[in-house]
Amino acid sequence: MMSAPCAVSVTTTVDMQVLLQPAWVLHSRAYRDSSSLVDVLTLEYGRVSLVARGARRPKRRGDSLASVLQPFTPLLLSYKGRHGLKTLIDAEAQQTAMRFQGERLYSAMYLNELLIRLLQQDDACGSVFRKYSETLECLASAAPLAKTLRAFEWALLAELGYGVDLSCDGYSGDAISEHGEYCYSQEYGMVAAKKSSTAQAVYRGAALLAIAEGVEDPQLEKVEKRLMRELLAAHLGPKPLYSRELFRTARSGRS
Repeated sequence: MMSAPCAVSVTTTVDMQVLLQPAWVLHSRAYRDSSSLVDVLTLEYGRVSLVARGARRPKRRGDSLASVLQPFTPLLLSYKGRHGLKTLIDAEAQQTAMRFQGERLYSAMYLNELLIRLLQQDDACGSVFRKYSETLECLASAAPLAKTLRAFEWALLAELGYGVDLSCDGYSGDAISEHGEYCYSQEYGMVAAKKSSTAQAVYRGAALLAIAEGVEDPQLEKVEKRLMRELLAAHLGPKPLYSRELFRTARSGRS
């Protein structure tokens, strides 16, 4: 499990001011006549919700602030506030936005949606920020897509305390047997199939051990993807992921 320390909040009657905080935009939407509501991932303070007042109003000497507050652009943000919705003071782009196309664009959108759905507001772990930044770099390169996404998902679950040990039966404490069959229990992790009556899928022990060891195999990729969807569903709830639906629609349109 990743072990970066989390930020600690301090109760105060004065607005906290954060200056030049490294951040990524996860989602933004129009608010009132010219403002925006923006969810960002910051290095030290986790997921933060901001109101960017007048963000969609053109500046005197350049583009609007909204044109800077774009996904996949490394930013330095300054903002103030104590709890909940905070007020953006300024935003600077550290470099131009990363450009993604096709599957890699939907994959990057998927990362953002996972973070919005799974991260608590103002609950910071810098390791998630660093893993997200690293994963975007991989998506922008020729790195294998499935391997890149699984690495992020495993790291995120572990950081949130939802990690699963694929080498141990969480109910009995016994080592996973390559000849056994196992299923996922939200309470215990991987357990012998007979121990869980509500499991949606059964996994061979040999496959679980191979995934844990990082074995690369096309068939194993399918098993790992199925397992990861089950693990994430336990924490995401029944609401479907919008990015996944977009990808399915785009793919069906090409077929």
